[in-house]
Amino acid sequence: MRENSFTMTDPLGVNIHVYVWLPEPEAPVRGIVQIAHGMCETAARYARFASALTAAGYAVYANDHRGHGKTAGKVNLLGDTGENGFYWMRRDLVQLANIARSRHEGLPVFLLAHSMGSFLAQKLMCEEGSNVYAGYILSGTNGPRTMLKAGESLAALQLRLQGERHRSVLLNSIVFGAYNRSFSPIRTAFDWLSSDPQEVDRFIADPFCGAICTTRFFRDFFRLLRDIHSQETLLKLCKDKPVYLFSGAKDPVGMNGQGVLRLAELYKEQGLSDVEYRLYPDGRHEMLNEVNHEEVTADVLDWLVRHLPAESLLLQPAAN
Repeated sequence: MRENSFTMTDPLGVNIHVYVWLPEPEAPVRGIVQIAHGMCETAARYARFASALTAAGYAVYANDHRGHGKTAGKVNLLGDTGENGFYWMRRDLVQLANIARSRHEGLPVFLLAHSMGSFLAQKLMCEEGSNVYAGYILSGTNGPRTMLKAGESLAALQLRLQGERHRSVLLNSIVFGAYNRSFSPIRTAFDWLSSDPQEVDRFIADPFCGAICTTRFFRDFFRLLRDIHSQETLLKLCKDKPVYLFSGAKDPVGMNGQGVLRLAELYKEQGLSDVEYRLYPDGRHEMLNEVNHEEVTADVLDWLVRHLPAESLLLQPAAN
C-alpha cells in the first residue's frame, strides 16, 4: 500500500487535510472508496481498513472534517466545525469525491461513512451531490429518533448564554453519558466504542480523539439529525443507489440494532430497491475496530465487489 496526503482548499478558504491510500503501482485500481469518519476522531484511524481495501484494488480517500484531526490543526481547535459547519462538511466530501474521480477517471466512488459521517451521508443521499457516488456504506448509524428538538433547543439556549464556541460538557454528557450503561465492567468512558480494550486505549491515547464539542456544533448536529428523516428531505432521496448498513448489535448509537433496522425499513418504504444490512452479535459502535474486524472488512469487500460495474470487475488486483 502506498500512503500520502494532501490539502484541498474549500470555497470558504478552509484547508482540508486528506489522506490517500493506494494499491501498489503494478496493481490496477478498480474502484474508489471514500471514507467519512465519525465525531471527535480522525481519518488516520482508518489506515488498517484502507490496507485491506487497497489490497483488493481500491483507491482510498479520507479527509479530516472541519474541527477534526489535522484539518483543525491544533488540539485546542478540535470540536468546532464553524458556522454552518455540517453543510460545509458535506460540500467538502463532494469536493473530495470529484478530486478522486478526476484522478481515477471512469471509476465508481463509494462513500463509506461512520457514525457522524453516516448522518452526513444520509443527508447527501437527499441532495444534488448524491450523483457523484455509486453507492453508500453506513457504519454505526441510526434511523429516526425522538427528543431531538429538545436537544436542539437546549443547545441553542446554552449557545446564547455561554457563546457559540463554549465547550459543552452538559451536551456531551447528554449525548454520550448513557452509552456505557449496558456494559460491565466499565473500564473507561469509551468502552462503548469496542470490546477490544487495545482499540479503546488507542482512541484515548490519540490527542485528536475524544474532544468536547462546542455549543454550535451540538446545535447544528441536532438540526441535522432532525432534518435527515423529515418527510421533506426524504422526498428528495436518491432511490437508484445501493445502500449497505452495518453495525454492532450492542451499539448504543444504533439503539442496539433497532435503529439500524428502522432505517433499513424506512429506506425500503421510500422506494430504495437495493438495501442490505448486517448486525454483528456483541459488536459495539466501531465494527471496523472490533475483535472481529477482519470478518467485518471481508463483508464490506464482498458488498463492494457485488456492486462494481462489469468493466471494473475485469480489473483484477494483484495476488498477495
